[in-house]
Amino acid sequence: MKSKVWPEFLTRPFKLNYYVIMKNWKKYASMLSVLAVSACASLEEGNILPDPTLEGGPMTKVAKFNNEYDESTLLVKFQSVPSEDVLVGITSEKDVTIEKLFTSTPGREELEARFGLDRWYVISGCDKAGVDAVAKAVASVDEVAMVQYNHLSQKNSSAVVYGVDQTKAGESGLSFNDPLLVDQWHYHNAGNASITSSVKKGADINVKDVWAQLTCGDPDIIVAVVDEGVKYTHPDLAANMWTNPGEVAGNGIDDDKNGYIDDIHGYNFVDKGTVSWDKIDAQGNGDSGHGTHCAGTIAAVNNNGKGVSGVAGGSGNGDGCKIMSCQIFSGMYGGDVRSTVNAIKYAADNGASIISCSFGYTTAFASDNAYIKAQGSAEIDAIHYFEAAEGNNDVLNGNIAIFAAGNEAHPYAHYPGAFHDIISVTAFGPDYLPASYTNYGPGCNICAPGGESKLPPWNSYKAYVLSTVPSEVPELYDQNRPQKGFDYGYMQGTSMACPHVSGVVALALSYAKKLGKTFDKEEFKSLIVSSANDLDTKLTGEKKYADGSTLNLAQYYHKLGTGAIDAWRLMMAIEGTPCLNAAMGKRQWLDLSPYFGTASTSLTYIGVEVDETSRQALGLAEDPYIEHGRLYIHPTEMGSGKVVVKAVGGGTELGGGDNVGGMELIREVSIISRSIKSSNQGWL
Repeated sequence: MKSKVWPEFLTRPFKLNYYVIMKNWKKYASMLSVLAVSACASLEEGNILPDPTLEGGPMTKVAKFNNEYDESTLLVKFQSVPSEDVLVGITSEKDVTIEKLFTSTPGREELEARFGLDRWYVISGCDKAGVDAVAKAVASVDEVAMVQYNHLSQKNSSAVVYGVDQTKAGESGLSFNDPLLVDQWHYHNAGNASITSSVKKGADINVKDVWAQLTCGDPDIIVAVVDEGVKYTHPDLAANMWTNPGEVAGNGIDDDKNGYIDDIHGYNFVDKGTVSWDKIDAQGNGDSGHGTHCAGTIAAVNNNGKGVSGVAGGSGNGDGCKIMSCQIFSGMYGGDVRSTVNAIKYAADNGASIISCSFGYTTAFASDNAYIKAQGSAEIDAIHYFEAAEGNNDVLNGNIAIFAAGNEAHPYAHYPGAFHDIISVTAFGPDYLPASYTNYGPGCNICAPGGESKLPPWNSYKAYVLSTVPSEVPELYDQNRPQKGFDYGYMQGTSMACPHVSGVVALALSYAKKLGKTFDKEEFKSLIVSSANDLDTKLTGEKKYADGSTLNLAQYYHKLGTGAIDAWRLMMAIEGTPCLNAAMGKRQWLDLSPYFGTASTSLTYIGVEVDETSRQALGLAEDPYIEHGRLYIHPTEMGSGKVVVKAVGGGTELGGGDNVGGMELIREVSIISRSIKSSNQGWL
C-alpha cells in the first residue's frame, strides 16, 4: 500500500538549510501563506470538505478535512460491533477488503469496548473504485457511525542537523561524564555566550540538581516515542531501549502472541515489521533521524562516557527510563491515522507510561468537537484508551500523553495535542524567549526548550537542541558543510520541546515511585502544568534576530501555556515541598508566611539546617537564619536545594521533660536560585 506523499517542505522541514530558506524565502512564504489561508477556510467551514451532491445526505458521517490522505484506505466506526452480514455487504458492494483496525489484547477486552476500539475497522482497496465513492457508499449503511479518511500528519521539527564530533566537547561541571553534556544548554544553561550572544543563564529545564539529589530515572518507567523509528543500536541508546521479554529476535514468529512479529524494541507500524531508521529514496529523501533525536533527549544513557545525556537516562548504573519505539513514519511514507492509532494502543498494551508525540496536523479546528467531526475520533479513542490503561506504573491510575504544539507560528496548537486533556508543548530558545516558529495560544499547555536558529550569530547551530542521531542517514547534515557518520547532531522545533517534557515527566514518575506516592492521573497532569516558571513578565518589546528581523513578544503573553517546565519544581510538587525563588548573588530576606501561615511572625525560630549537597548546589556564602518570619539567605550559584526550618509554637522554647514549653514545628522548604528580574517572580 502506497500512501500519498506530503510536499517536501512539509514532510521534511528539518532538512532545510537556513541559507537555502533565505535564498528562496519568497517561495516558502508563498507556500506558508497558502497553508494559512487553507487553515482559516477550514476553520470557517467547520473543517468539512462538502460534497455538493450530498447536502444533508450520508456524507455528514464522513470525516475529511483536507486532500492529504492515503487514497487506498478508509477507517470506519460502527454503531455497535458489526455482524458478519454487515461486513460482507460492504466488501461486496465496492470490491474492497475489511478488517479490524485494532489488534485485540487478551485481558483488555473490556477497556477496548469502553472506548469503542472493537467497533473500528479499516477498509483497504478503496483506490480501485475511488476512495470518495467508497466513502459515500459506506456512509449510507445504517450501522455505520462514521467514515474517516486516513489523513496524513507531519513531524514538528525544523532546521538542518549538524553532525557533532563527541571528542570536541569539554567538561560540563555536572555529575555526569558525557562529553557533549556541556553543549546541552537546554538541561543546564550556564550562560555560555558561544551558544548565542543573547543567551540567558538559567534558560533550561532545571534538571541538574534533580539528578544530583533526587532521581535520574527508573527502568520500570517506559516512554513510547511515537515517531520515526528509533535507532535501538545507537551506542548512547541501546542500554535504555525497552525490550519485549516475550519475543525472540529475528525468528519470524509472534512468540508472545500479541499480534506483532519480532517486536523486540517496539514495532514498525508503517512497514509492518522491525523498527527502521535509514530508509532513503533515489532522490535522497526519507528518514531524518527525528525519532532517534527525540529518544535521546528523553533517555540517552547518562554517565557512560559517551556523547550526550538524556533527561531521564539514569546515572550510569542501569537505572535509566526505557524507550519504546512506536514507528509511524518510514522513509517518505507513514504518519497516517491507521499507523498512529495502532502505535498508541501498542504503547498502552506493552507497558508505556508516557507517549511522546512530536507530530500533528496543520489545519485549524474551531474546537475539540470540530476536530472530532472533521478528523474523526479514531485518534482520540486510542489516546483515551492509552490514558485509561492501568498497571503500566506504580504511581498513576493511567498514563500521560504529550504532544508538540506545532511549528507554523500559528496562534493555536495543532491537533491532536490541542485536545483539552492532552499536554501540548510550545518552545523557547536559549534566550528564554519564545522560538520564532512555535505555535501559541489556545490548546497550548506548557513550554520547553526547542532551540532557535535565528539568534545571533547567524545560524548558530549551538542554539538548537543537541541529541542522538543515526549516523547512517546522509542528508541529516548541512548541505553546505557535509558531515556524515556522526552519532550526534542538532535539531530545532516543538518536536524537540515535546521530549523535554516527556523526559521530565518520566523523572517525576520515577521520583514518585521512589517516594511510594500515588496520584490520580488528572491530578498528576495538573502538577505538571502548574509546576512551571513564569515567562509572561519577559514578553514585552521585541526580540531581535541576526538577520535584522524582529518578533513582537506581546503576542505571546499568556499564550505559551502556564510557563516553562521546571524539573526541580515538579519534584517538589510531588513531595509537597514549597518552593521559594531566590535571586542569585544577592543577600535577601524571603517571606515564610505562606508556608507557616499568618502565625509565622509569632513563632520562635530555633534554627535552619542545610545539608552539604544543598549548600554546594546553592553556593551559600554564609549560613542562612530566620528573623521575624523571614529567611535570610545568600546564594551565589544557580541551583536548587532544600533548607529545614525549625520553630516553636506556643512558647519561646521547646517543651518536654521538666520544661514547660511549646511544640516543635519542622518545615522543609525548597530554594531555587536564579537571576530574577521582576518583583512578581518572573524568571531570568
